[in-house]
Amino acid sequence: MQVNACMNDRVAADLSPVFKALADPTRRRLLDRLHQQNGQTLGELCGSLSMARQSASQHLAVLEAANLISTTWHGREKLHHLNPVPLHDIQERWIDKFERPRLRALSAIRHSAEEQAMTAPPTYVYVTYIQASPEQVWRALTDADLTARYWGHSNQSDWQPGSTWQHLRTDGSGIADITGTVIEAVPPHRLVLTFPGSAEQRENPSQVTFTIEPHEQIVRLTVRHEGVPTEADYQAISGGWPAVMANLKSLLETGDVLPQAPWAMDAELSGG
Repeated sequence: MQVNACMNDRVAADLSPVFKALADPTRRRLLDRLHQQNGQTLGELCGSLSMARQSASQHLAVLEAANLISTTWHGREKLHHLNPVPLHDIQERWIDKFERPRLRALSAIRHSAEEQAMTAPPTYVYVTYIQASPEQVWRALTDADLTARYWGHSNQSDWQPGSTWQHLRTDGSGIADITGTVIEAVPPHRLVLTFPGSAEQRENPSQVTFTIEPHEQIVRLTVRHEGVPTEADYQAISGGWPAVMANLKSLLETGDVLPQAPWAMDAELSGG
């Protein structure tokens, strides 16, 4: 037992420089670069990481001391090579004692979750506080005349779940720039709509949820826009919702909308 303990201590001590070298993210990036393309010069490694030569040299010296890299000379060029042996020693000492099938399963689950997170459409959330009652805010969201005043479009529907709602222009043309479906309506607290605001959303429209929460003489209005399919759509709603909600807030608190349309300012500042 004592012999085994001494051997384990020796192995752990031998690996200490390796763990120390791997603890630094810059040195791990250097190893990643060598894994991608082995046998690079100092200049090549510096260029790929935008790093000063002196700083890179210091990191490479630590990696070489830990036996994680080796060097060879090719004429006047010093080439750096990845040495996987210490990493294999870590695997034998710290990983192989565990069940490999279980570790592989956990790794597969993690990678699957990361891929889903990367491919899932983004969600935009906007929160504002308004000096008004929940009933006033609900009416402002669903009344055709009020929406025409602060939104520049008239929102029309009977606001029953399953009904169609339309975002109609106020120029008398009768053109609906958006036609969606009322998914949920719980007056005066929650309204959920499909919101196909672009051609990319016709088959799978995004969804908007308005949540109205009262607190004494004010309410918190939260706009949650989910399933936004493109970066252009996300940029559009990131400027659009704050502008629309600012106009709604002004109308309810002062009786009038802002003197200039806030979305026009956003378009001008963004070069739109």
